[in-house]
Amino acid sequence: MWKTGRKDEPPIPPPPAPKPVKEVNPVATTPIERKTFEPDREASIRSGMAHIGKSVLVKGELSGSEDLYIDGEVEGTVELRDHNLTVGPNGRVRANLNAKEITVQGKVQGNVRATDKIEIRKSGSLIGDIITARITIEDGAYFKGSIDIQRPEPAGRPEPKKSEAAAVTPPYVGVGIEKKLP
Repeated sequence: MWKTGRKDEPPIPPPPAPKPVKEVNPVATTPIERKTFEPDREASIRSGMAHIGKSVLVKGELSGSEDLYIDGEVEGTVELRDHNLTVGPNGRVRANLNAKEITVQGKVQGNVRATDKIEIRKSGSLIGDIITARITIEDGAYFKGSIDIQRPEPAGRPEPKKSEAAAVTPPYVGVGIEKKLP
């Protein structure tokens, strides 16, 4: 620097050393949706199950050849004869349902038929008649309707033999009936 020649001026101090700057990780500008863990939903994603989301409304006949998870709204009929159907906690179904296994976590209004099992979880509500081989209704679940338990018929059930059929025929059949011939 220039010296002015004055003795009463203090010398100019050197500029301070720069402080180290902390590195900051970049922050996303779009909000990240935090999801709560839903076991059935997570399993459905891994297994390739079809999914009807919360904001989806389906009216009409719904059928398919894969498992289905309904978390939206469905009106009409749902036919998944050899596959599983899950009505998620946000699901609202006003339809007749037919599937191998049915799990209800949301609300269902309609008749329900499952060839294997129906499960109504504690958060679930089902108003309608049920036909199934097995049923589970958790404490706190709501159900109004009738239940018809049907045992599955074993495949290849043998026909009774003629000798067995004769043995079970009651002895009084045909006794006391007379017919006069002309």
